[in-house]
Amino acid sequence: MTDFRNCGKFIISLDFELLWGTFDRVGGQVYPTYFSNTRKVIPQILRTFESHKVAATWATVGMLFAESEEEWRMYMPKSLPTYQNPNLSPYHWVDRFGLNPTWHFAPELIQMILKTPHQEVGSHTFGHYYVGEAGQHADQWRSDLQAARGIAFDKFHLKLKSMVFPRNQINLDYLKICQEEGFEQYRSNPIDWYWQETYRETFAKKVFRTADCFVQMGSRKTFEACNLASSPSAVLQIPASRLLRPYHDQWKWLNKLKLNRIKNEMTYAAKHQEAYHLWWHPHNFGNDPLQSMKELEEILDHFTMLKENFGMESFSMQSLADIHRE
Repeated sequence: MTDFRNCGKFIISLDFELLWGTFDRVGGQVYPTYFSNTRKVIPQILRTFESHKVAATWATVGMLFAESEEEWRMYMPKSLPTYQNPNLSPYHWVDRFGLNPTWHFAPELIQMILKTPHQEVGSHTFGHYYVGEAGQHADQWRSDLQAARGIAFDKFHLKLKSMVFPRNQINLDYLKICQEEGFEQYRSNPIDWYWQETYRETFAKKVFRTADCFVQMGSRKTFEACNLASSPSAVLQIPASRLLRPYHDQWKWLNKLKLNRIKNEMTYAAKHQEAYHLWWHPHNFGNDPLQSMKELEEILDHFTMLKENFGMESFSMQSLADIHRE
């Protein structure tokens, strides 16, 4: 591997959720094809990662490790979140609508991730836990992390080290609990104002976040990996750079703008020995798997070119943190 200080760094993380990531938005209106497409495209993503020798962190909702409702209930946290809005609770949702293996469980896909070279399984909490919402508290957060780590270890002898907070809601006061429960690094948000306090959404934030995918709106999205900061709890902060937004068939010119923006940012990172952290949800590929995979191939082909010409290297969150600590 190229000297860590003298190479660009390409980090990928994926928020692996299936329906657990959207249950509170869709209610009972679930589209089965969307999630069956997602299940089919994940092996394609993994094969593409392997062929391009690309590392990635799959931040996985802990409930996906379960194989059945019985196992799901066995690993439920001892203390469930008491959100002021009960519709934010996945346990409340299940009481209303029930469980479906296609949408809620995926141990065979997790096994496939673990068998693919250079892939890390991280945590997206057990119950897609919202640390910024009113009503929940620190003891419930700890209980959720313990449930996530428990099912991962029991099912795959896996020790979760990387944390991605659902809905990008970050509570700095909870990082000490993350550290006490064995987590070593977390994905933070871009520094721009429209990525801060995502639990306090405004129309302006949404507009600026969307526009920034296509044209320059905020700060530069690359960062110096040698200067990664640790929180007071010693959990390493790995900033996000760019969300790979879903492909939209009606707006082909915007898709091209989006990809050009990503590739230009990757090129800047490679030429200036900085880091670039791309992230998305696997279910973002569910509406149009074919075109979504073509976009991913284009991005990874660009990475291969940058690796050959500028020595850019690929990292998961864990591998980046390990080399940084060394």
